[in-house]
Amino acid sequence: MENFVIIDIGSNSVRMAIYCIDPDGSYHEIKRVKNDTRLSEGIGQNNILQITAMNRTISALRSFKSEYSKYKNVVVRAIATAAVRQAQNQKDFLKNVYKQLHIKVRVLTGKEEAYYDYLGISDRLAVKDYLLMDVGGASVEIIHVRNQKCIHCVSVPIGAVKISEQFHLIDHITAANLFEAESYIAEVYSRIPWIKKPLHYPIVLIGGAARAIARINRRYQHLSHVDHIQNFQLTRKQVNVTVETFLNRNLAERQKINGLENDRADVIIGGSLCLTVMMNFIDSKRVIFSNGGVREGLINEYIENNPHFRK
Repeated sequence: MENFVIIDIGSNSVRMAIYCIDPDGSYHEIKRVKNDTRLSEGIGQNNILQITAMNRTISALRSFKSEYSKYKNVVVRAIATAAVRQAQNQKDFLKNVYKQLHIKVRVLTGKEEAYYDYLGISDRLAVKDYLLMDVGGASVEIIHVRNQKCIHCVSVPIGAVKISEQFHLIDHITAANLFEAESYIAEVYSRIPWIKKPLHYPIVLIGGAARAIARINRRYQHLSHVDHIQNFQLTRKQVNVTVETFLNRNLAERQKINGLENDRADVIIGGSLCLTVMMNFIDSKRVIFSNGGVREGLINEYIENNPHFRK
């Protein structure tokens, strides 16, 4: 039996998941911790990680280490995604993490992140043809899946935090800023050479914005277990109504929406637009939510590549 620890340093939050892997290769999650460190806050057009954000993140990692150190037979994998990947001072940040905590962090390329997203959700869905989107804080991973196979994948440098900050979508929203944001996102998508191939496909959505939109609608529909979002579906109209709710409220009013975390209310519009623009772009009629992603992809790969797990 192994305890497999995954630390995921994202743009908006840092997460740790601890999985117990049995000798037959089956596994179950025994602990999950999240800290909203907002590493990409203030990163700006020059992609410079800010000292305060880096210190918040290192502090969270320190608390994670004190937690997983309590377990025996531990294997640790630490990864970083868009905020660190894009940062000009990436090396300084990684050096500080290793110097202070002796945690070696692997920075995923955009394509690696997209592919791990695919690995993490591909065995959880009944649908075979879909466009997978992972809306993060500083990037969006987009994967074209046909007959359950990854056909194309790409990462684009937009995301909930980046779009919200760049186009001033945090508090009061003007029509001009909304139009500029939607136009910019559409222009980024238009540069993906294969993006029209999954025309009319359903979108499978993962990431923080996905969880928020799903939770809000499950509460609205009076469904039990609001966090059980796997395979939950919404029509394009339902998504648009939800986003309209965000747009009609300022930050303080958004923070009161049932199901939306307070610390996500300032970036939910940027994240939502990444979805709605794509739905219009490929004329998708529905969204399917999944709770899988990069972390599940990493553990699936680890088990597959280790012969001592007897399946």
